[in-house]
Amino acid sequence: MVEQPSVSVKVPRAVLVDTFGQNLEFSKELAPLSSFGTGGKAKYFISAMSADGIISAIRGAKKLNIPCFVIGGGSNLLVSDEGYEGLIIKVNVLGMRLASDMVIESGAGEDLMDLVHFATANSLTSLEFAAGIWGSVGGAVYGNAGAYGGEIGSVVSELTLLHRDGRTETVSREYCQFGYRDSCLKKTGDVIVSARFALKRGDKAAISARVDEILRDREAKHPSHGNSAGCFFKNITDRSQPHGKLPAGKLLEEAGVKHLSVGGAHVYEKHANIIVNSGNATSKDIRQLADIMKRKVLDRFGVELEQEVIQIGKF
Repeated sequence: MVEQPSVSVKVPRAVLVDTFGQNLEFSKELAPLSSFGTGGKAKYFISAMSADGIISAIRGAKKLNIPCFVIGGGSNLLVSDEGYEGLIIKVNVLGMRLASDMVIESGAGEDLMDLVHFATANSLTSLEFAAGIWGSVGGAVYGNAGAYGGEIGSVVSELTLLHRDGRTETVSREYCQFGYRDSCLKKTGDVIVSARFALKRGDKAAISARVDEILRDREAKHPSHGNSAGCFFKNITDRSQPHGKLPAGKLLEEAGVKHLSVGGAHVYEKHANIIVNSGNATSKDIRQLADIMKRKVLDRFGVELEQEVIQIGKF
């Protein structure tokens, strides 16, 4: 969620601390909070542990006319090398429990892989597809993360949301209007506080075996060391293809992008839809490489790829 005032003003430090509290951080390095490991600093930063904490931070930003942006696990972010001239609010609402026999409730700040493990430990199936997907539970729901024919939106039953006006509300999955790597939350600006997932009873050994199988497959195809946001571009809707999607990676590979690099960023040798920071890449390198990849597919196939990765700051 972004709040962008028309005018940004310099606010005295004492006023900032009085408004946001002692937990407010200044000049926060954002690179360690992004899986790409690139980007500059946030002028202000708060880790919010509750709905009240998120509300307080957003209200404070509005009061002081400071732009703000809410993030989750940082696995799908490309942060500008110039950083962010405003307040970054990291949703860090934790907690995970069985709300009923086959329903798990999780805080938005929990790691998605921990949710998969929790489901497995409780012999609950339908989340295996999410094994190995980086990021937070809230971020996964926000972008309707998916793989191996599954999507997180298909197992969401309810969400507790924080609306722009400061109200919290529990809504059903229908409210989210889930689409391919999409939800209406990207437009409404609602912030996910917690989510409930309606799963099915299964055999623990079989669930665990499927999770391990997917993790092995991901290990063979994806970088194991991080410094990547996974697939950079969305797959293309095509009902003739498995799972109804034509892999963007297939088009990218046929367009000849696997040898490409810009600065410290390069296309992963095993997957043409993954950009990797070799260790010294800048966000500008990654952005320029992605633009070249996109243009090559457009020139070759007449298909304009849509990126999954969310950008923060100026590019």
